Amino acid sequence: MKRRTTLAGIALGALMAVAPLGTAWAADPIRIGYAIARTGIFAAAAPSQENPYALWQEQVNAAGGMELPGGERRPVEFVSYDDQSNPANTVRIYERLITQDKVDLLAAPWGTPMHLALAPVLQRYKFPMVGNTAASVQLRKVAPGYIWFVTSAIPDSMGAEMAAMLKANGMKSVAVLANELPYAQEFRSFLLPALKEQGIEVLVDQSYPPDAKDMTSLLVEVKGKSPDAVLALTYPADAFLFTGQARELGLASPFVLSLIGPTIDAYRKAFGGAADGIVSSAHWSGQSDMWPRGKAFFDAYVAKFGEEPDALDSAVTWMSMEILQQAVAKAGLDHEKLREAIATGTFDTINGPVKFDGVQNAMTPTGFVQIQNGKIELVWPPAIKTADFKPKQGW
Repeated sequence: MKRRTTLAGIALGALMAVAPLGTAWAADPIRIGYAIARTGIFAAAAPSQENPYALWQEQVNAAGGMELPGGERRPVEFVSYDDQSNPANTVRIYERLITQDKVDLLAAPWGTPMHLALAPVLQRYKFPMVGNTAASVQLRKVAPGYIWFVTSAIPDSMGAEMAAMLKANGMKSVAVLANELPYAQEFRSFLLPALKEQGIEVLVDQSYPPDAKDMTSLLVEVKGKSPDAVLALTYPADAFLFTGQARELGLASPFVLSLIGPTIDAYRKAFGGAADGIVSSAHWSGQSDMWPRGKAFFDAYVAKFGEEPDALDSAVTWMSMEILQQAVAKAGLDHEKLREAIATGTFDTINGPVKFDGVQNAMTPTGFVQIQNGKIELVWPPAIKTADFKPKQGW
């Protein structure tokens, strides 16, 4: 995370976009710029964000373009670069997008470190951007004005909600295994006191490096303690490692959390029925009838990519573009008018209405999902659940 490299050597190939070959547009395109971690430690997560960008662009252009005030429509074109999972590169790329490429709008990079590094750049250039794949209590320290965060998966509320969910389902003891990356450690820092408050005993509390290749010794220790719940605070890459080795060792706990990773379609395809019963972080499900726009997004994503959208990253990415699109239709491309529209508006999204309190989404509940019969079901909180939690029945 703290490595610093220069932009020299970065593949600066822009994402080829816009309309189908042979399409003739009457208006200049609206150019939207972003950086994404196509290589480096976060690369496994990039498709869950870039796919929604591509689908959104396709749908907007098929409808005649992005709407501006007065009903004018213009096609959408993306300009994007690989930030190599490096926040320093993210900063440099967005400065280039703003000052050299002179894009009309910005879309978000992947990950909390990139969003936090980028926030001062947006403030300096007074360029509004709706964030998506970022979650940290540090976000609340960002000066309100030019960046907003749509996810409700903020570690302090997540810690309290996870402890409440465990208590509600009769779990009396847990083992916590946490990736050393900041998001997992921040969640852990709020989770442990929340567990204590709920009277849930912590039998194991261990951390492991982001590039871990073997978790056997940790999992043997966990298995020997026989906790009711195993809470693995994973990122996408180590989610596969954790699940594969937990299955090999026959971990028998009825509650198994893998924080980030299981909502990616490839995870369920890799583990099949062994993935059933795994709990993960997300506040959206394509199975919900509460949000009619969600089913249309789910179906369109499957039709285009041959896989289901990530219930966390793909959902919040799509939400960010819905919010941007609705704000542009109201305020146009003037940055100050657009900033005001985003800061004060209420937006219709696939995860229900969104309104911002400062920089944070104030309306979407913090949630958890569970894989049941190969599908992502919301199981917490009760107000938005699509299914009841089911204890994990082996691997």
